[in-house]
Amino acid sequence: MLVELSHAVGDYLMDVLVRRADWWLLLGFAAQALFTMRFLVQWIASERLGRSVIPVAFWYFSIGGGVLLLIYALDRRDAVFIAGQAFGVFVYLRNLYFVLRDRKAATSAV
Repeated sequence: MLVELSHAVGDYLMDVLVRRADWWLLLGFAAQALFTMRFLVQWIASERLGRSVIPVAFWYFSIGGGVLLLIYALDRRDAVFIAGQAFGVFVYLRNLYFVLRDRKAATSAV
C-alpha cells in the first residue's frame, strides 16, 4: 500500500511539475516567489524593530505577485482565483497610494 501511494504521489508530481511545465508554470512560480518575498521583507523589518511593521516593499511585492498571479489565473480561467487576485491587487494599490500620499504630506510639512 505504501509503495502504491509513493508511486501515485510520484506520478502526480511528475505530471504537475514536468509534463505540464510551460511558461505559465514559470510565471506562476515567479508570482509566488514575489508573494513569499513580501512576507520575508515584513518579517525581517519587524524583527529589526521588535514590533510589527509593514514596509513599503511589502506593497510592491504584493502588487507584483498579485498582478502576475492575476495573469496566471486569467490564463487558467479560474473565476475564484481571478476574483481573489483582482480584489487583492486593488487593495495593495490602495494601500501603496495611502503610504505614498502620507509620505508626500510629511515631506511637504517640513
